Amino acid sequence: MESSALIYAYVLDGPNKGQALDLQQVQHLDVPEHTTWLHFDYSHPDTRNWLRECEWVDNLVAKSLISEETRPRASQIEQGLVVALRGVNLNPESCPEDMVSIRLWVTDKLIISARKRRLLSTSDMAEQIASGKGPETTGQFLAMLAERLISRMQSVVYDIEDKVSEIEELTQTQDPQSLRHQIADLRRQSIALRRYLRPQNEAMNVLQNNEAGLFSDDDLSHLRETMNHLVRYLEELESIKDRAAVTQEELAGAVNEQLNSRMYVLSIVAALFLPLGFLTGLLGINVGGIPGAENPDSFWIFCAFLSVLIGAQVVIFKWRRWF
Repeated sequence: MESSALIYAYVLDGPNKGQALDLQQVQHLDVPEHTTWLHFDYSHPDTRNWLRECEWVDNLVAKSLISEETRPRASQIEQGLVVALRGVNLNPESCPEDMVSIRLWVTDKLIISARKRRLLSTSDMAEQIASGKGPETTGQFLAMLAERLISRMQSVVYDIEDKVSEIEELTQTQDPQSLRHQIADLRRQSIALRRYLRPQNEAMNVLQNNEAGLFSDDDLSHLRETMNHLVRYLEELESIKDRAAVTQEELAGAVNEQLNSRMYVLSIVAALFLPLGFLTGLLGINVGGIPGAENPDSFWIFCAFLSVLIGAQVVIFKWRRWF
């Protein structure tokens, strides 16, 4: 197994608490005596081979850890938990709603986690563990990881909400056509986030009610608090989706009103010039007998007649309240 396959490996409790394990130690690791965290890149071939060959990782668990597509969930297998969670993508030049997946196998003394893209929450956990201030049990680890994943969603959700509020204020002053694209993007972001947060909420509920005995009362309290935050973010996203839909309707109505207004003006202009075009076309035919052809003042008389005709049309349109 190459070092790029193994991202982190730490001992969480005992006399060697906070000690980082190197690649060789992990390769020769037997069933851990002390609580241990192994963090892999599941897209690396060596990770797949190690999980398949590891005697104390079930084949079903190994498949769950290296699966390309997974949704947030939590399932109990014997005395352990298979957990898949997602966090917002805060990597540079990435979309936050393109959420990063992390898969975990958690038992009493072992945590095996796997991800494909960098996740800031696991980086935080590694720094805290290395400093000797990290969790000491697998239940604490899972509760702290869930809390970090959910807390990082706050800034993303509130940023979307602020942008929607800003667009709502600009609907009366800016061009609705440009705002429609912005509000559509925000609505897509909120829908994408809700797509993963709803099953994540279900997974958190399963964790609270599991029978594996991994969580202490304090851990369960942290999970409940984290779940409350998650529910609040889901409610905020639902509100954002509804507000964005209403704003989209208002902008669409404004665009249609602009279009109707322009079409109305063009219709009035066309109605005014329709008889003028008919008369000028009629008198412009190249045949003999055109009235006034021999009179040098006929052009000016005809222009005056057209002016009177336009004036009469304007009076009639005003009288009929067509504009």
